[in-house]
Amino acid sequence: MVSLEEAVVARYETGGNRFEILIDPESAKNYKDGDEIDWEDAIAADGIWTDSAKGERAPENLVSDAFSSTNLIEIYKKILTEGTIQLTSQQRNEMVSQKKKQIIAHVVANAMNPQTGGPHPPQRIENAIEETRFSIDPMEGVEKQVEKLIKSIKPLIPISFEKIKVAVKIQAIYVGKCYGQVSTLANIQSEEYQKDGSWIGMLEMSAASFAKLEDVLGSLTKGTAETKML
Repeated sequence: MVSLEEAVVARYETGGNRFEILIDPESAKNYKDGDEIDWEDAIAADGIWTDSAKGERAPENLVSDAFSSTNLIEIYKKILTEGTIQLTSQQRNEMVSQKKKQIIAHVVANAMNPQTGGPHPPQRIENAIEETRFSIDPMEGVEKQVEKLIKSIKPLIPISFEKIKVAVKIQAIYVGKCYGQVSTLANIQSEEYQKDGSWIGMLEMSAASFAKLEDVLGSLTKGTAETKML
């Protein structure tokens, strides 16, 4: 369980009443990102508060009426989903920095420069974020913010999230080495093993990742892997 000193307040207001929980900020961020969390570890003090700073617990009947439930986990989820997180300046700055890195990594891995067919370097994306003064929310999911970011930076740099389909054939002796790398870089839509043990996969992936796929397979298979953009 997170300590009270490290916890932050998540607050939800409805019907003129305020409801609060004390939660680990990293766990709150992870939940907002769509990850499963260990509620026992995440919550600093079980229960719902009307004013956690004063130690005032919310009456059970008030909680039941407001949330139509007495299940604490379900109430925690609603407060995090629909409420606000009260972060200190230091916590916010640290989490914004971390989220910014995640957003940049996502764009670099999935977007491309349609003029060159290759990915944009991380520094170019970071410069575009700074130039447009794009506001990063430490609690909002990466993919949602990437959608907003692309709209913001498109006037500055040519950028596309084009998906491509690729056929791949890997000799039997290299399949074990390559399969994990392929599944990391692309969505395997269908696959089939041939009589000689070779593997054929039909992939969907970002155009920006195609060059990396070719490099990885070329290295692992000593240039014997076959790739074809469909």
